[in-house]
Amino acid sequence: MLDIADELHRWMEEGREFAVGTVVSVGGSAPRGPGAALAVDSEGTAVGSVSGGCVEGAVYELCERALQDDRAVRERFGYSDEDAFAVGLTCGGIIDVMVTPVRSHSPERAVLRAALAAAAGGEPAALARVVRGPEELLGRALLVRADSADADGADEGGLGGHPELDRTAVAEARALLDAGRTGTVTISEDGSHCPGGITLLVETSVPPPRMIVFGAVDFAAALVRAGKFLGHHVTVCDARAVFATEARFPDADEVVVDWPHRYLRRTPTDGRTVVCVLTHETKFDVPLLVEALRMPVAFVGAMGSRRTHEDRLRRLREAGLSEAELHRLRSPIGLDLGARTPEETALSIAAEIVAARRGGTGLPLTGRAEPIHRDLWGATA
Repeated sequence: MLDIADELHRWMEEGREFAVGTVVSVGGSAPRGPGAALAVDSEGTAVGSVSGGCVEGAVYELCERALQDDRAVRERFGYSDEDAFAVGLTCGGIIDVMVTPVRSHSPERAVLRAALAAAAGGEPAALARVVRGPEELLGRALLVRADSADADGADEGGLGGHPELDRTAVAEARALLDAGRTGTVTISEDGSHCPGGITLLVETSVPPPRMIVFGAVDFAAALVRAGKFLGHHVTVCDARAVFATEARFPDADEVVVDWPHRYLRRTPTDGRTVVCVLTHETKFDVPLLVEALRMPVAFVGAMGSRRTHEDRLRRLREAGLSEAELHRLRSPIGLDLGARTPEETALSIAAEIVAARRGGTGLPLTGRAEPIHRDLWGATA
C-alpha cells in the first residue's frame, strides 16, 4: 500500500474510511509484485492497481465488502482460462490479495497513518503486516524507520502474540529496508526465524534510486528526461561550468560543477545507483571509471565507439583495474536499437538499465519461452 502513499495519506488526513487490497504474493508471470495496492473509500472512489486491469473489478468489490463487514479477507486469483467473463489473470500467473478495512475505529489505523505519512514524506521506512497466520494476528502491523534509535523495537504498532515475535519482525523489516526491497518473510509464532505459521508482508519506502550522468552533453539532456521517467533522482555532473547549467538541464534534480571522479568519491551512492559516463574525455573518463567500477553500485556504463572502448579498457588496465572490475563496465552503453538521435540513444541506455535491473535479455519477446517478469535488484525502484 505504500506505492499509493500520497493518495492514502491524504485520505487519512481527511478522515476517510477505506479498504485497501494489497498483493501479498505472486507466482508465475504476474503483472505486479508484492506491495501493489488498490484502495476504495466509503464513497466508492478508487486509487491504485493490483494487476494492471485483469482483476481490478473483483478486488474493488472485495474492498467494498470488507468495508461493510469490517473484516479482512484474502483472495487468490489465477488463470482466467478461455472464459472472457471469468475473473483471473490472462497472463497465466497467480496473485494473492489481502483486503484490509481501515475504519475510523480500526486498531491499526494509527500505525498505517504513520507509515503512509513517512512514505509520502520521502522518509525511509518499512511497514510489516501479518498476511497469513492466526486470525487474531491477521492484519496486525508495525512500522520501522531507518533512523530508529532502538534497533530491536518498532517505532509504531506491534504484532502481539509471543514476546519475541515483534523483535523478529523488526529485524526482518529492517533487513529488507536496508536492501530497499519489498517482500514476504515466514516465521514461527514464537518469533524464531524457522519457517512457521506466520507470513509477514514487509513493504519498504525508500528514496528514489540515483542516476548520476557525467558529461553535460546533448545526449545527457535526453537521458535526464528518461531517468526521471524511470523514477530516478537524476544528477548531472561536469567539470566545465559553461556546460553544466540548470538552464541546459531543467529536468535534472541537481546540476553539479566538479571533477567527475572527485564528485563520485564524496557523493552518497548505494546498491541501486546508476552511473552513466557520457563525457568522451579520457582525462575525465579514466579516473571516474576507476572510482565507479570499485563501488558497489548497480550499473556503470560509458558512451563511446568500439575503438574508444578498447582504448578505454587499455587505460583502465594500466590504472590497475582487475578483469573482474572491468567486466562490470557496460560499454558501449545501451542496447542495440539502431539509435541515432539523443532521444533514441537515451531510450537505448534506459532500456539497458531496466534489463540489468530486472534480469532481461534485451531480445524481442516474440517467439521466446522465458518468463516475461523477473526481478534481480528487488527494489520498489
